[in-house]
Amino acid sequence: MATSNGKAAQGEEGKAPPPAGSIGGYESLHRLLEANLSPQLFQEASRLLLGLNCAQPLEAISLPDATTALAETHNFDVQAFRFSADKEFLRQPRVIRVGLIQNSIAVPTTCHFADQKKAIMDKIKPVIDAAGASGVNILCLQEAWTMPFAFCTREKRWCEFAEPVDGESTQFLQELAQKYNMVIVSPILERDVKHGETIWNTSVVIGNNGNIIGIHRKNHIPRVGDFNESTYYMEGNTGHPVFETAYGKIGVNICYGRHHPLNWLAFGLNGAEIVFNPSATVGELSEPMWPIEARNAAIANSYFVGSINRVGTEVFPNPFTSGDGKPQHADFGHFYGSSHFSAPDASCTPSLSRYRDGLIISDMDLNLCRQIKDKWAFRMTARYEMYASLLSEYLKPDFKPQVIVDPLINKKA
Repeated sequence: MATSNGKAAQGEEGKAPPPAGSIGGYESLHRLLEANLSPQLFQEASRLLLGLNCAQPLEAISLPDATTALAETHNFDVQAFRFSADKEFLRQPRVIRVGLIQNSIAVPTTCHFADQKKAIMDKIKPVIDAAGASGVNILCLQEAWTMPFAFCTREKRWCEFAEPVDGESTQFLQELAQKYNMVIVSPILERDVKHGETIWNTSVVIGNNGNIIGIHRKNHIPRVGDFNESTYYMEGNTGHPVFETAYGKIGVNICYGRHHPLNWLAFGLNGAEIVFNPSATVGELSEPMWPIEARNAAIANSYFVGSINRVGTEVFPNPFTSGDGKPQHADFGHFYGSSHFSAPDASCTPSLSRYRDGLIISDMDLNLCRQIKDKWAFRMTARYEMYASLLSEYLKPDFKPQVIVDPLINKKA
């Protein structure tokens, strides 16, 4: 359990080791700075790290007692912030409330698969209830939330977690979506029963009436480190769909797609106002990129981004290697959580805990998307015809890079 300053409680005489995944006992960099800097220095550090929203520091918002009680009872981090927009004369504010959930698995990976899945669903429900009690309109869960992220192992038995789009987890969430009048984005391991039982990494978008609006399949599949995902599924075939929900237009850029700027761009070209990035990534590999890529995407494409990462270390029964020269090991490493929101005006929220389950909530005025488009004119000043011409040429077998060589580069003195 964390204290009010975000530092884990220590044992007798403060000698207990800090929790695995913490920063010297602190849940996040933001909380470490808050606890150790003077208020004036902390305010300036926050300005530099998080930016300003409408020329003001991002505002924290209070949540209902029911939400904080659930967080305390079930030991999950909960934070909430507000992104504002300038007042307009011809449009009313379009304020919606959005939530992200990060979590660890609930039981060891050696347990029966049915027990693992049920335990995760039981663990997640109070967090979804907290989102519902808080009036969240759109909620996104983490990548492959119903299972351990076992794709490092290359063992095919983990395919048993795959389910149809309208399977058990979707039915579970449909009831909650209808109960709370909430859109829910549910990233799962999909089994496409209509096409040879092919497996995909898929996000199911469930409407606030409990209906399935549609799906998106992961566009980019990693082949780096222990991320051996192409053993299980290949690149998706759904393009870059944007789902028009009761609360706004959303896209889902699943995990590794965040490393591809054109993937972010495509959701923006299709009109997304919020793009979610449900992920599963570990500190040694990607943490320096984590606070940068989503924020840059929000800026470049004038939309909001919700970044979600699971937490904890998942240990598997059989050690594995990944052809990278490292000795065999039984875990991916630490999934560092740190879920957060980024806004088109370059502001962002602090991150959730690096080691605890969490719910982060944001009120966001979607009018900010157009206001930033008008301010920076990125769409107007882009040269899409030039980019399209280059990409068209690049795809040809006889492509020649446009390189101008200095004629004197090899001239002797």
